[in-house]
Amino acid sequence: MALVPYEQSSLPVLSKLHKASAEFHFANHRVRLSQDWNRLGVAAVVWDAAVVLCMYLELGKTELLGKAAIELGAGTGLVGIVAALLGAKVVITDREPAMELLRTNVQDNIPPEQQGAVMVSELTWGEGLERYPAGSYDVILGADIVYLEETFPALLRTLEHLSSDRTEVLLACRIRYERDLAFLDMLRQSFTVQEVHYDEKRDIHVYKAMKHKAKEEL
Repeated sequence: MALVPYEQSSLPVLSKLHKASAEFHFANHRVRLSQDWNRLGVAAVVWDAAVVLCMYLELGKTELLGKAAIELGAGTGLVGIVAALLGAKVVITDREPAMELLRTNVQDNIPPEQQGAVMVSELTWGEGLERYPAGSYDVILGADIVYLEETFPALLRTLEHLSSDRTEVLLACRIRYERDLAFLDMLRQSFTVQEVHYDEKRDIHVYKAMKHKAKEEL
């Protein structure tokens, strides 16, 4: 279970986002993450979707030990860090402004003997995908990355490039608007999508997507 401390106030949810750090306990490790709302905004704080996805990973329903995983839109890196602590070889990605914060959080929370299993890398969806081997990841992770409609086509291209028909794509999100459901419909054009977990308290859904087999393989 995650421990998310914050000051008591009339707006506790906003209060915790503005704190300089957030602390959790996952995979038998204390995880303390730096946050920087003032400099990086939404990309540099821990959102509920990341916490719920980490809780789901701890359930063990997705095999991580020795698997190749990649996190998209990582922000603080919580999900990728927890995946690594659970035994995955992880590439943790986000856009360039988040790189320094991500590297700091990985350095601070991954034990020295596991540092080699984690790489922080810049990835803007839909751009420079040739730097990432097509279809080579066992697990793709994304927490609260479905919210800006203009990014949906690039995100879909990225998911299609990174995944094979054996890749598990795990997306955790809160359904806020009709456009969020529209993204899932777009995803279903190339992937089989099912809801595998729902956290009622936080109103977060976890979806698993598997890429359709190519016609020549059927």
